[in-house]
Amino acid sequence: MSRIVYVNGNYLPEEEATVSIFDRGFLMADGVYEVTSVLDGKILEFPGHSARLERSLRELDMALPVTMDELLTIHRELVARNELVEGMIYLQVTRGNPGDRDFAFPDPAATPSTLVLFTQSKPGLADNPVAKKGIKVISIEDIRWGRRDIKTVQLLYPSMGKMMAKKAGADDAWMVEDGFVTEGTSNNVYIVKDGKIITRQLSQDILHGITRAAVLRYAAEAQMEVVERAFTIAEAQAADEAFFTSASAFVMPVVEIDGVALSEGKVGPVATRLREIYLDESRKTAI
Repeated sequence: MSRIVYVNGNYLPEEEATVSIFDRGFLMADGVYEVTSVLDGKILEFPGHSARLERSLRELDMALPVTMDELLTIHRELVARNELVEGMIYLQVTRGNPGDRDFAFPDPAATPSTLVLFTQSKPGLADNPVAKKGIKVISIEDIRWGRRDIKTVQLLYPSMGKMMAKKAGADDAWMVEDGFVTEGTSNNVYIVKDGKIITRQLSQDILHGITRAAVLRYAAEAQMEVVERAFTIAEAQAADEAFFTSASAFVMPVVEIDGVALSEGKVGPVATRLREIYLDESRKTAI
């Protein structure tokens, strides 16, 4: 069966889905996106993702062509039509197709936004064996634009970062600016030292992760101490544990940073427990 996708009000087979070559998402990376996970056929963290989507659109003066209730209905319809049990739903909104290429924004009254959604089936997402052995990361310079709190489709440098990591025999890269770690290529990052969970504070320097917010809330409820501040690569290499969070990986342990193994390269108890808590709690609130 062909995957069914959503494009501007229509559900159609993926091979029939098209977007204009003049769409500003294609020409200018003028768009935002969200990724929600699906477990047991239910959508995780939708309120958080929809709120962040609204914020991203507002920061870029871009319109969402449907209501949030309609957007939830589209998500559920795609889950049903594709019989999605475990995986993700990708959503992208662009400033649309003004009919030609121009740096100036088009009149939103005359150029409707483009809305695209599609599913990705990922069996075993929750039971990913990588979470039991952890991943290796390298550090790279963070040269992205300054508004990383807006979840835009400008993902070329993060993609390059992942390829740098792959070339170095690692799994991902942590980006560093002015001597301090900002975030991973597609995730928020953490270290654990003497029982304290340390992660960079929210600002325009990092994405305000939905999974991040949930994990920190669950950590506090579990009486774990959380410190929100920047840290260096050297500090991370001397940590007891490290991990990252994202919508698709949940909580993922990191066991090596720039060739230095943490705790003899073994996955630590804090990351393991937080992953268990997150999966349990998120399943309870899935819709």
